[in-house]
Amino acid sequence: MNGIFQIFAVFLQVYSYILLARALISWIPNLDPYNPIVQVLYQITEPVLEPVRRLIPPLGGMIDISIIVVFFAIMILQQMLLTLAAA
Repeated sequence: MNGIFQIFAVFLQVYSYILLARALISWIPNLDPYNPIVQVLYQITEPVLEPVRRLIPPLGGMIDISIIVVFFAIMILQQMLLTLAAA
């Protein structure tokens, strides 16, 4: 059972890197939204980010903090899983 927790923790770490990539590409001006890499990043992350956006609207109408909220949630889940794996 410990191996399952560790595998899931690694999956969450990889997903957090994907979220980081999405955050970084959002800072690139004039990036083609139809670029295949951009499309894949959006397809992978949007199912997680969209429900968070519905719960937490953008600050000031422009600043989207959904990625930050998901990062914190992933960190908490990883710590819980690693604690369970160590037990």
